[in-house]
Amino acid sequence: MARHLARRLGQALLVVAGVVVLTFTVTRLVPGDPAVAYAGPKATPEQLAEVRERFGLDDPLPAQLVAYVRDLLAGDWGTSLRTRQPVRDDLYLAFPASLELVGAALALAIAVGVPAGVLAARHNRRLPDLGVRFTSMLAVSVPVFWLALTLQLVFASHLGWFPIAGEYDSSLDTTSPLTLWTNITAVDALITGNWPILTSTLQHLALPALVVAAYPAGVIAQMTRAALMEEAGQDHARMERALGFGETAVLTRFALRPSLAPVLSIVALVFAYSIVNGFLVEAVFNWPGLGRYAAESIKARDTPAIAGVTLLVALVYTLANLVVDLLQGVVDPRVRAR
Repeated sequence: MARHLARRLGQALLVVAGVVVLTFTVTRLVPGDPAVAYAGPKATPEQLAEVRERFGLDDPLPAQLVAYVRDLLAGDWGTSLRTRQPVRDDLYLAFPASLELVGAALALAIAVGVPAGVLAARHNRRLPDLGVRFTSMLAVSVPVFWLALTLQLVFASHLGWFPIAGEYDSSLDTTSPLTLWTNITAVDALITGNWPILTSTLQHLALPALVVAAYPAGVIAQMTRAALMEEAGQDHARMERALGFGETAVLTRFALRPSLAPVLSIVALVFAYSIVNGFLVEAVFNWPGLGRYAAESIKARDTPAIAGVTLLVALVYTLANLVVDLLQGVVDPRVRAR
């Protein structure tokens, strides 16, 4: 297990190093002068020279890369050209809302996708299987912005069942102020027993979480079905049937656990995908997360902020894959031997 962990950690560090170099390169290729973006279009040549000297923009690219890596290791992710605040502080405020949305969506996707995959495998090539496969294909194929706008139009604007936008009712900041612990609104409201804000947050979270969950749920259902069908054809499954176990017991008691290893790898992929995919959803539902921060940064050509968002998403993706690799080793010991 220790060797498996060391190998995965080494691979994760290589990925992060590659992302750091790539992020630095891309931000330097973005059109426009960062000094002008920071100092303003009316800045004098002396002011621009001062900004370039402050941020080392006149140094050779290798020297800038070394300084960039050194600052990252020291916890300095740069200063936003738009907000004039440290990028790390901006991300600390924006990321929890995205994590709240994606976490709720992924939990919903797993809760729906795994049972749906089991149902499809249990009724292979029959009506439930066809229904699950059709629905999962539809969930994977439908454009996320179209689904977001449709649900918002039907369930928020027309029926009025859910709020149309925002994270929670802002008027509650006056009547039921929230004490922040984690910056994840639903978690903080639960910890502090702030039921009005928790209720409002869950109501506002329902539609965007459903939209973000659509693609992962479809992928997880298809992968669960495929993995179960493969396990159901193994020798151990035939032996279990010969011992008198029914098909449902064979699938859920014996085939499901080894089938979870490939499903977990898909969960890591769709988690990172959902963070990026959630940017569009956040824009439609005015959700105060990374999506809005990234969109505003791109509009302002705020290269330090863009680099910070890119690096954060890459780190989350790498960490998610590392956690999934370790969980796969727990679920299926054969994975550790690879």
